[in-house]
Amino acid sequence: MQKQALVVVMAIVASAALPGAVPQRPGGPGGFGPPGMGQERKIVAQFDKDGDKRLNTEERKAARAFLESQPAGGRGPGGRGGPGGGMTGTPGARLSPSDVKPVAATVPLYDLGTVRTLFLTFEAPDWEAELAAFNNTDVEVPATLVVDGKTYKDVGIHFRGASSYFGVPAGLKHSLNVALDFVNDTQSLYGHRTLNLLNSHDDPTYLRTVLFLAAARELVPAPRANYVRVAINGESWGVYVSAEQFNKDFVNLWFKTPDGARWKVPGSPGGRGGLEYLGDDIPAYKRIYEIKSKDDPKSWAALIHLTKVLNETPAEGLEKALAPILDVDGALKFLALEATLVNNDGYWVRASDYSIYQEPSGRFHVMPHDANETFGPGGGRGMGRMMPPPPGGGMPGPDRGFGPPPGGGRPGGGGRGGPGMGGAELDPLIGLDDPTKPLRSKLLAVPALRARYMTYVRQIAAKWLDWNTIGPLAQKYQTLIDSEVKADTRKLDSYEAFHEGLTQLKSFVDRRKTYLSSYK
Repeated sequence: MQKQALVVVMAIVASAALPGAVPQRPGGPGGFGPPGMGQERKIVAQFDKDGDKRLNTEERKAARAFLESQPAGGRGPGGRGGPGGGMTGTPGARLSPSDVKPVAATVPLYDLGTVRTLFLTFEAPDWEAELAAFNNTDVEVPATLVVDGKTYKDVGIHFRGASSYFGVPAGLKHSLNVALDFVNDTQSLYGHRTLNLLNSHDDPTYLRTVLFLAAARELVPAPRANYVRVAINGESWGVYVSAEQFNKDFVNLWFKTPDGARWKVPGSPGGRGGLEYLGDDIPAYKRIYEIKSKDDPKSWAALIHLTKVLNETPAEGLEKALAPILDVDGALKFLALEATLVNNDGYWVRASDYSIYQEPSGRFHVMPHDANETFGPGGGRGMGRMMPPPPGGGMPGPDRGFGPPPGGGRPGGGGRGGPGMGGAELDPLIGLDDPTKPLRSKLLAVPALRARYMTYVRQIAAKWLDWNTIGPLAQKYQTLIDSEVKADTRKLDSYEAFHEGLTQLKSFVDRRKTYLSSYK
């Protein structure tokens, strides 16, 4: 399966490297990668016999049988590539709500000093196989959730993630999306209607997401994140990183309104979600950007207008032209964050894995979404680590340079040099000549904006690349979850890697700080 997936990815990346090409997604419109890794397949309407817009037990049984007979259906629990180290899952300790002391309701859901336990109960014992069968579809598998002694009925569950799903075999933890409002629109957990429970794929430390998002929230709107313990059908599945959902609740917190348009730019090996102008036809953008709010043609028209202004306005007039429609300063901070703290799964490298929000006033904002591969290279497992080949040819893979960018310049993906895969010596001005990432190349072509961007790079480095600042935080968070990680039988990495990763993180932070301190 891994070999077949690699062949598919190579074909996609090769087509994406053609001048002016917009990559076509196998498995239906919108999906990059192997079948099941693209935009979700809509099947609820086909099997919803009682018309309630969700599938009951019998309806899911019929839908599952149908998918298993279709080559483009959901992936089953077997056959996926697994993590390094030969880890295999074994049943965890038995755990029930009576074994856990409830956390006070006054403690916020994302409090970083608290590890709540979330109890999920599915009606079927083969819940994992069922979730795998419906992966990348619009089917939610119902469950009951118990938190702090309170029961929440009819929550909807599905597996989430691309490489964090595809690179993990059955029996080890997969990332989960929990929709508390699946049936009851008003149901929430401490004001939150959706939970993202992340398996910390490519991060044995469990630290990168938490630390990066903490840094990000000081500069731009970004999700909160902390830790939870999850028990499923009475068995402990260990610690998950719990990250806030990019939804109406999130934008209401930051922008004081639940309204506006929201897009997710999903991850893809040959991503073209860099805000290139692809013409005025909406379908070209729908293949790349996943709208999470109402699918309104006016919202798409505004996004297209933004890309046109960004790409076609001369540098001398760009800031003025963008000011009414883009938070330019926020965009510079976003770019500085992921370059300074080296997000190897973000905009600078794949033009994907970030969020876009348009206020009702019409102004756009860009913000972080995926942070498990920040602070230098991740663990190297799975599809998320495959890099596109250089336009002149060559094999993809971690730790390789990108070759000359489409617009020329030295290796490293842009006009300034630097190694290909982002490490401690990633050039903060990488990608200046890369037309596939105009948010970087066009904004930083303006001298005043480039100078402001570098000011943010230095500000971020001064605090978040100082081990005296983040070291105590990292140690505190690992101490908080240490016993749970040690006991976890479903984790993706060893307990030794959990601790060794802290040393590796410190090494990266120190080397990155040294490099940027001498950068001219």
